Amino acid sequence: MTMRFKLAILVLMLLFLAAYGFSQSAKAPKTETPDTTTQNLVRGVSGPVGTNTSWSGYTVFGAIPGSALFPIASTTTVLSYGFTAGSEADVTAAVLYTTARGSTTITAVTPVTYQGNSSFSFDLASTSVCPTAPSASTPCIVKFDSLTLTLSPASDYYLAVYFTGSDSNNSAIGGTTPSLAQSSLWGWYNSGNYTNLIVGNSVPAPSGSHSAPYFLMYVTNN
Repeated sequence: MTMRFKLAILVLMLLFLAAYGFSQSAKAPKTETPDTTTQNLVRGVSGPVGTNTSWSGYTVFGAIPGSALFPIASTTTVLSYGFTAGSEADVTAAVLYTTARGSTTITAVTPVTYQGNSSFSFDLASTSVCPTAPSASTPCIVKFDSLTLTLSPASDYYLAVYFTGSDSNNSAIGGTTPSLAQSSLWGWYNSGNYTNLIVGNSVPAPSGSHSAPYFLMYVTNN
């Protein structure tokens, strides 16, 4: 094999390697798939639940202590309610109050919606909402619309939901109450509409003693 032939082969090999390297570098960079795993931002309700019925004309408060938040960075917050009875729940309004940790003075008010509406109904009779009829053994979990909100350990949060008064549907609904006190969430209810408070007002004290949360089961990132 002559020297000229050897050089020709070497040149061809170098050209091939250069072309291959260029084709590899020209490929589009690999896109990372966003992590859509649902994560609890606080310890929610686990284990069996009981039921508490007849909610027409009541504001239900669900408290989310900042001290109980898990160290998870999330720019969104999703609140989930559990129903144990009823065919339709009618809500006049729902809001999330923010206070400084350990304080009841409201520093921010975030509207809470469902399917884009500030006044809404949960159609508990629909299998697309509740695949199984709501009961204590098979509670129906319904998510409110996602909030663009990062929860902070420096704050406490209070979800206030007012079930429309003089409403026969709301007289028949039931809400989950944990049978085991294992959740970081807690709550209470007051008669009347308390969803119209503003910054500077105080979150109202429970009409009775507070306990494990009514309805509020989970606080997640999506």
